[in-house]
Amino acid sequence: MRRILSMALLLSLLAGCGARTPAADEPPPTMAAEAGTGDLAQSVSGGDGEEATDAVTDFGVRLFQNCFDGTGNTLVSPLSVIEALAMTANGAGGQTLTQMETAFGLPLEKLNAALPDYVSALPASDGGRTALANGIWLNSDAGLAVLPEFLQTTTERYGATVRTAPFDQAAADDINGWVKENTAGRVDRIVDGLSPGGAMVLVNALAFDGVWEDIYREDQVRQGTFTTADGQTRDVEMMFSEETAYLCDENATGFIKYYADRGYAFAALLPEAGVDMADYAASLTGERVRALLGAAREDVAVEAAIPKFTTQYGVTLNDALAAMGVTDAFDGERADFSRLTEAAAGGVYIDRVLHRTFVSVDEQGTRAGAATAVEIRQASLMGPAERVYLDRPFLYMLVDCARGVPLFIGAVTDVG
Repeated sequence: MRRILSMALLLSLLAGCGARTPAADEPPPTMAAEAGTGDLAQSVSGGDGEEATDAVTDFGVRLFQNCFDGTGNTLVSPLSVIEALAMTANGAGGQTLTQMETAFGLPLEKLNAALPDYVSALPASDGGRTALANGIWLNSDAGLAVLPEFLQTTTERYGATVRTAPFDQAAADDINGWVKENTAGRVDRIVDGLSPGGAMVLVNALAFDGVWEDIYREDQVRQGTFTTADGQTRDVEMMFSEETAYLCDENATGFIKYYADRGYAFAALLPEAGVDMADYAASLTGERVRALLGAAREDVAVEAAIPKFTTQYGVTLNDALAAMGVTDAFDGERADFSRLTEAAAGGVYIDRVLHRTFVSVDEQGTRAGAATAVEIRQASLMGPAERVYLDRPFLYMLVDCARGVPLFIGAVTDVG
């Protein structure tokens, strides 16, 4: 069985205003650390931190399910969202914290320990890398008395930089510029503007770069046809290859295509003809996804085809998170952020959770970016070869092979 080799990894928790701005096709600067080696099947079925990786994967699947309506292209980054929300949860108390912990699938204390450790162990090399940054903006006009303990936790555990400024257009431009820099230009904005009644914005930015282990040759890229969810056909460029990691369950087939050094992989799942994409997506769980990845058949050849595609996606996550049980945090009367500020319970609440993503898949590899912003508001202010051609709607994931965790989960229902 072919083995998946982890890479020397890079972690970026970018800080300060003096960081060099990367070019649009260049990943943000990073700090390096070392990673061990492992096998995908082993990484998703056991080992240190299994509880945390299970929880993050399950959170990601549920988040995707609550954003995907079965029709449009959808792409979420569970890691970006949980980073921003975990920072926010450090200011929550009472039922508000309980609801957030239930959505996370882990107590906050465990998440605070596990999430930074997971991020610091992400694989990275010339073949594939993930870089993250966290930032907090405080409205200097809001008069919010932020507790030092909250700022200490978010800066020490999550590497967040803290800036204070009036919430005017200049502050919105600053946030958007920071997001653009730390996603290598792939997400150019996360907020259209800031409300003067806002008190705080907590932001995560994430950039992923992966170069295929086997870059497509010119003769492997040919014209093909993609059939959309509503039955229309599109002329597209399809990239053909033979892969050796086959995925299969009772309702879908798929494959894994590795990025160089095998620290990351592109995993695709194509529902069987007649199986509704929305129904299949709704049937998934974090446990099922990890089991499916862990059971990849590396003794089966796959004649694979991937359309070249680019997806940009933006969503306000309030409804999705409410469907996952996080309700009090958005309620100006019930929200309890007593560990963020000395204001009375209900004094501050989450106004919006904004999420934007980008992915481009072509002959060379994959570039992706994500940003998440949590806007805090003061209530008082307001065998034989198998064939898997992705020529109709399909799901896909960008997977950290070292731990078997999807960093991005998406659906393509239309190309072009």
